[in-house]
Amino acid sequence: MKHVYKTKNTCSRSIEFDLEDGIVTNVKFNGGCMGNTQGVAVLAEGMKAEDIIRKCKNIQCGFRGTSCPDQLALALEAALRQ
Repeated sequence: MKHVYKTKNTCSRSIEFDLEDGIVTNVKFNGGCMGNTQGVAVLAEGMKAEDIIRKCKNIQCGFRGTSCPDQLALALEAALRQ
């Protein structure tokens, strides 16, 4: 199932991804630091959502209180609740 998550307090504006049977594919960050967000997207490809959440949740970017990886973890948590 395709999901779009509007990010908060990051340079990226949103994250798109597919989630099927707990597996994450087709991750795309819209905006943000291209090298970093592409790297996170490639690393997340084919992983279990729970593993990404465990590894990425609460990563901070400066004084923002969040980061693009943290926002991906929050997006996945929201998608799993649906």
